[in-house]
Amino acid sequence: MKDRRSEWLDGVKQGIPIACGYFFVSFTFGILGASLGFRWWESVLISMTNLTSAGQVAGVRTISAGGSIAELALSQLIINLRYSLMGISLSQNTDDDFVGAKRAVLGFGITDEIYAVAVNRPKPVSSWFFLGLMFLPYFGWTLGTLAGALFGGVLPSSVTDVMTLAIYGMFIAIVLPKTKLEKGVRVVALLAAAVSCLLYFTPVLSRIPVGFAIIICAVVAALAGAWFLPVPEIGGDGDA
Repeated sequence: MKDRRSEWLDGVKQGIPIACGYFFVSFTFGILGASLGFRWWESVLISMTNLTSAGQVAGVRTISAGGSIAELALSQLIINLRYSLMGISLSQNTDDDFVGAKRAVLGFGITDEIYAVAVNRPKPVSSWFFLGLMFLPYFGWTLGTLAGALFGGVLPSSVTDVMTLAIYGMFIAIVLPKTKLEKGVRVVALLAAAVSCLLYFTPVLSRIPVGFAIIICAVVAALAGAWFLPVPEIGGDGDA
């Protein structure tokens, strides 16, 4: 019992900075939801059942634009597919007790930042450590959304308009360092942006629903990157 408690507390401690960051990012999501006509509890419910900033932003924009369920489901599948890969990777660094239903339940808490902390842990990740690690970030994300949805309307429109852009700034901050280090990431990111501009500014293509536009940008850029700039295999007969 003592080991479980220490593991949980260690996870909680390492989750504090993630929770603080999530509060302010999800605050902007709450503002965005309110600006698109969502009730405060609808935005909060979305954050309580989803821990995916990109997926949530794409989701509420698709819903507000009147997109179909199929469009919404497919866009979420493509945007959030990376979490499956993170789960497979993290499973190589878990202890023997982190199995079965525990993986299924705690897999809900995988995010980019939580995964980064867990996968870089010098010793195997226990279920209690991971539970502690996701505990505060989950509430930080939910409470930040609540605060943004309720109090975003009190702020001047000039402030809320700028804060709504902050969540997109977070995406740029995540991608930008990688684009400086890896040519493939840089090319894929620029290609996705170019396809997005093409779909938005071309009169005929601009009629494509938001959800499908996101799908097209992601798939076209990813396929082009995989085909023309494949990641070299590590090990085996190659030198990479």
